[in-house]
Amino acid sequence: MSAKDALTIPFNLRTPTLLQSMPIQNNTRTFVIMAILLVGVGATAVMAVQILNAPVQDPVILPSTLNVTLLTNAGVMIETNDTRIYIDPYLLNSTFAAYPADIILVTHPHGDHYDPTSLDIIETESTEFIFPSNMTTECATYGATGVEPGDTVMIGNINITAFYMYTLPVDIYPASHPAEANWTSFIITLENFTIFHSGDSKNIVEYYDLTDQIDLAFLPLGPGCQTMADYEVVQALARIEPTYFIPIHYGDGVQDSWIASYGDDVEDIDDCTAIVLEYWTMHTFELE
Repeated sequence: MSAKDALTIPFNLRTPTLLQSMPIQNNTRTFVIMAILLVGVGATAVMAVQILNAPVQDPVILPSTLNVTLLTNAGVMIETNDTRIYIDPYLLNSTFAAYPADIILVTHPHGDHYDPTSLDIIETESTEFIFPSNMTTECATYGATGVEPGDTVMIGNINITAFYMYTLPVDIYPASHPAEANWTSFIITLENFTIFHSGDSKNIVEYYDLTDQIDLAFLPLGPGCQTMADYEVVQALARIEPTYFIPIHYGDGVQDSWIASYGDDVEDIDDCTAIVLEYWTMHTFELE
């Protein structure tokens, strides 16, 4: 997958015609942050899954590889050999101070996604923060760049685009993540590899704008009152058609029961492979 289009036009990750279908194209903003991203790495190479809840040493991150660690809840750590990105880091312990952040993305202000204690553990003087723009107090606290769906931030050669994230009212209950809040999911393109992190979202119609553009999608498994759940996740995957899917935001044992129920449905989606990780474990992708 080429990242060239993503580095110049918001949402247009593969084909120039896609931008024409985006309803917010005239409201998009692009931010360019000049930064030199340096991450200290060393020790042993890992090509499968590694426990990281109490990290002892940094793994070697080889050129042309990308490590993804599922933290807990919706938390994710993404590493290349010169960059470390966190999304919604939550309940990190002090050992993660050895894994400082170059970039931290937060999807919305709920306490299981915006966790200042975790942010303070991994923050450095050069860490770049990107939050939804209506998190005004939090943006001020961390000097974050505030974004809305459609905004693009360039940090070095990394393209980060804010995308839609919302849920819908259920019966008499209001949406727990209303669309009007303008909270954000994120599309990250680095090393010619495009990652989508949905945050807390339902299977929304805007996912059609991502069809066949995503290498790796992180989608939640529930609970259904807060996010997509059950077969709705399959429907979201069918809209997005990512190459790989890693579940996030699940309770004990839910990931295994979900795969048992819907794994065959995922296999029926063209070229989509589910990778089910336990919390605090890592998977390595070999990049082209």
